[in-house]
Amino acid sequence: MGQPTPALSPDWWRSAVIYQVYVRSFADGDGDGTGDLAGVRSRLPYLAELGVDALWFNPWYLSPLKDGGYDVADYRAVDPAFGSLAEAEKLISEARESGIRTIVDIVPNHVSDQHPWFRAALAGGPERDLFHFRPGRGEHGQLPPNDWPSQFAGSSEPVWTRLPDGDWYLHLFTPEQPDLNWAHPVVRQEHEDILRFWFERGVAGVRIDSAALLAKDPALPDFVAGRDPHPFVDRDELHDIYRAWRAVADEYGAVFVGEVWLPDTERFARYLRPDELHTAFNFAFLACPWDPDRLRASIDETLAEHAPIGAPATWVLCNHDVTRTVTRYGRADTGFDFATKAFDTPTDLALGTRRARAAALLSLALPGVVYLYQGEELGLPEAELPVDRIQDPMYLRSGGTDPGRDGCRVPLPWLADAPHAGFGSRGEPWLPQPDDWTSYAVDRQRRTVDSMLNLYREAIRLRPAFGDGPLAWLPAPAGVLAFARADGATCVVNLSDTPADLPPYTELLLASAALDERGRLPCDTAAWLRTA
Repeated sequence: MGQPTPALSPDWWRSAVIYQVYVRSFADGDGDGTGDLAGVRSRLPYLAELGVDALWFNPWYLSPLKDGGYDVADYRAVDPAFGSLAEAEKLISEARESGIRTIVDIVPNHVSDQHPWFRAALAGGPERDLFHFRPGRGEHGQLPPNDWPSQFAGSSEPVWTRLPDGDWYLHLFTPEQPDLNWAHPVVRQEHEDILRFWFERGVAGVRIDSAALLAKDPALPDFVAGRDPHPFVDRDELHDIYRAWRAVADEYGAVFVGEVWLPDTERFARYLRPDELHTAFNFAFLACPWDPDRLRASIDETLAEHAPIGAPATWVLCNHDVTRTVTRYGRADTGFDFATKAFDTPTDLALGTRRARAAALLSLALPGVVYLYQGEELGLPEAELPVDRIQDPMYLRSGGTDPGRDGCRVPLPWLADAPHAGFGSRGEPWLPQPDDWTSYAVDRQRRTVDSMLNLYREAIRLRPAFGDGPLAWLPAPAGVLAFARADGATCVVNLSDTPADLPPYTELLLASAALDERGRLPCDTAAWLRTA
């Protein structure tokens, strides 16, 4: 028998290309305007052709959708808008037959206010102990129990909501997302049972939302900037939770990726110890501007913080919360910060697209795991939506100053000449597609040799040439990043404002744009070379 394919190897996750599926906007199988699991199943051949190793799904659970599905009402049920549990099981199985594994999202910090536990708590039941209910401060309890800041970007609203009986409940995000009390053993047991529920259905991994927020200081003190330990971020109690989760995952050979935003690299690395999470998202790289020194520093810091614990790094350019790459790289400020998002920001899409193509080759040449958000392989820009069509609560809670995240969630274009660009057959998509969306359609890009789609397909196909070993930086002119991996596979990225000479090479494997007439690498361009 031959060697197992990378997708089937037990260590598949250490160097995987993982495709993020935002189900609501991927493909509409029943024609009602909302993406669904039937739509994803119909596009499995496309994903297999793209060459990805796994699919990460944003929450598909039963939800009132007050925050894009991150307000979960039932973790064991699929929301009818997306299909059914049986449909999810078919999708997991059919994807696996194509060599593609499935990663699901778990949101452990909070649930929906429609969750049975919270509804029972509101009725005065013992379920109140599963949340953070407290009396208010002040003579009549009219003030919130503390002054913690909201974790919902763009919001300055309080994190406590008062009930008619006078008690307050904690929600670090929206009032429709009450925080769970992770000091309670029932909460811990329930989530371990949820993990088993999905692992038994063939899920290969779990992405953990807001992974550093679960544990709270039981005294619920007021917030003091710089206080250590923090009252609700990165508390030591979290590690016992994730050690218990790891024991469950190891029973099934499953893996975790944590959403961990921490500036302290040593504390970040603690989550990746051998008995805790397998990987964690690399937000520093995602938010890094298109700047050679900043990018190199981000890469070096990421690899250094992972090296002592032997965990693979992760690389991502965009996700369902972040301004799309071609738009961000076409602006004066090419970094990303929720606080700086604004309407009508000038953008040079041609420049942004050129840089995004180079960034694709850069990220795919780095050692570790790459996450690819749906539509990035099509070069989709951030959509400017009419304000009366924006649904994201980030926009609503900012008083209309923050454009929100819907611009990166617009339904994908599949067929240039079909209604709604082939997203669905009948109903108007839940978010409007821009007039020029058909120019990015999959069928059109398949026929265009140098399209973004074909660049990603070829890069993913060639990526194994870089091997699974370390990265070695090479001498390069100012503004140019160059590094070698296994067997002389080399990546060169020109972020300077002049064409750059390439190092001696035996083969040009791939380039994000054509070399100039003198064989030099143009500005904002990347190339993969064989140098030995």
